[in-house]
Amino acid sequence: MSQLYYGDNLEVLREHVADESVDLIYLDPPFNSNANYNILFKSPKGAAADSQIEAFEDTWHYGPEAAQAFHEVMTSGNTDVANLLRSMQEFLGQNDMMAYLAMMAARLIHLHRVLKPTGSLYLHCDPTASHYLKLLLDGVFGASNFRNEIVWERTNSHNMKTAGWTRSNDTIFFYSKSESWVFNTRYQPYGPEQMKRYRPDADGRLYKAENLTFSSANKSRQFEWRGTRPPPNRSWGASLEQLEKWWAEGRILKRQDGSPRMDGLKVYLDEMPGKPVGTNWADIDRVGNTSGERLGYPTQKPLALLERIISASSNEGDVVLDPFCGCGTAVHAAQKLGRQWIGIDVTYLAIGLIERRLREAFPRTRFEVVGEPKGLMDAEHLAASEPYQFQYWITQKIGGQPYRGGRKGADRGIDGYIYYTKNDAAAGKSSTAAAIISVKAGRNVGVAMIRELKGVLEREKADIGIFVCVANPSREMEREAAAAEIWTDPVTGIGYPRLQIFTLAELFQNRQPSVPLLDRQAGYKRAKAEENSEQGLLL
Repeated sequence: MSQLYYGDNLEVLREHVADESVDLIYLDPPFNSNANYNILFKSPKGAAADSQIEAFEDTWHYGPEAAQAFHEVMTSGNTDVANLLRSMQEFLGQNDMMAYLAMMAARLIHLHRVLKPTGSLYLHCDPTASHYLKLLLDGVFGASNFRNEIVWERTNSHNMKTAGWTRSNDTIFFYSKSESWVFNTRYQPYGPEQMKRYRPDADGRLYKAENLTFSSANKSRQFEWRGTRPPPNRSWGASLEQLEKWWAEGRILKRQDGSPRMDGLKVYLDEMPGKPVGTNWADIDRVGNTSGERLGYPTQKPLALLERIISASSNEGDVVLDPFCGCGTAVHAAQKLGRQWIGIDVTYLAIGLIERRLREAFPRTRFEVVGEPKGLMDAEHLAASEPYQFQYWITQKIGGQPYRGGRKGADRGIDGYIYYTKNDAAAGKSSTAAAIISVKAGRNVGVAMIRELKGVLEREKADIGIFVCVANPSREMEREAAAAEIWTDPVTGIGYPRLQIFTLAELFQNRQPSVPLLDRQAGYKRAKAEENSEQGLLL
């Protein structure tokens, strides 16, 4: 069964992924670009909301964690990588780039360990650190196992302002673990110039004429055939038997006297696989702002890109690993193509988005989520140790959309929304409304927090507020919430507590906040259902 892991990918690789158990690795790690990336959620009306959450900070600093990663590489037994990294440190010093390279080197060593001998790795990067990463890859995999540098033209560049040449491409390094690796050639349609060579035959089938000879003076292939003999410096490219077979099939064009043309082998377009894909990929569009694929996740890559990589370097039933899986494009493509997969991410925000994406695209897919709380004690530990991750996790578990305004401390008293359908009796129609979520991960909760949420409801003109807490509420808190009274749906007549206190324990009792019919697509971009959505049952 495929698996989705929450946690640091280095720890997950060490503890959960066995030696030589993976057929293909794709990784799209942060590029050390010193940028913060936000997830952009759409509002109920479809526009980009001001609800945006920092997905990850693409900034690295040399500290204890980087020093530990450096030490791990030094003691790994891989002297090539250790010497490389030591030389990089002498050149760069203990700066942010060195922190990034130390962290990546430690992970690349483990990725090499889990890869099968016939496996491959694709590392997606940009010029910020690609020159250093190429050296690390040579050290880990061996320079002789470097296969290709793929250039992906990821966007149109005419609207981008820059002082130098406009950068419009990413780099993907392709390595194999050994001299024997899986590769299935990919093809693409012929271009306009190539298509000019094709013409219709009497039945309307498009064909082109290819040469029946080759440039070599092979005496055994310089015979006269049906009135045609190759010149002294050329020979027939096929045996007499094959030539006769083509002639009988009507595949050879004739001269006016009825003899075969040396440039007359008819090659039909519908029998050709297409043009082999090279290393410059300009035929796959990026995920733009108006793309149907767009889920709002920063640096999201198109499915077509991952489908090309996975179909080329793995076979059906193989295991694909993405240790930085983000919004899950690689695991989505793997599932679609009938592969098993392992995805790893360090944020519950990403894990929640991937779960949602896969269940929408493959409704009957079965996969295991490892690392999320399985019981009350696990959830309490998450709340105490990682309060922001707890906030993301529980907000999504109760059907909500996380919110934090792009940076810590800027949430305006709102940690998330639950969108629901609100009926308008006077207008005779319905619209989407939002219940406001406030999450308190700490043990110290009090009535002042309930009053604060009341103020938020008034300010936002919201009908329902949900106060989510780990600790049990006091009687005073419950009385204050009850004093907010009931909001009644004007059409159904059903009443809902205007201010609800929802505890962590209730989640594990299979309870949910009381709101009208959820509009689950109001704040999220829905993933397209795939035609082979039954595939998960086979894995």
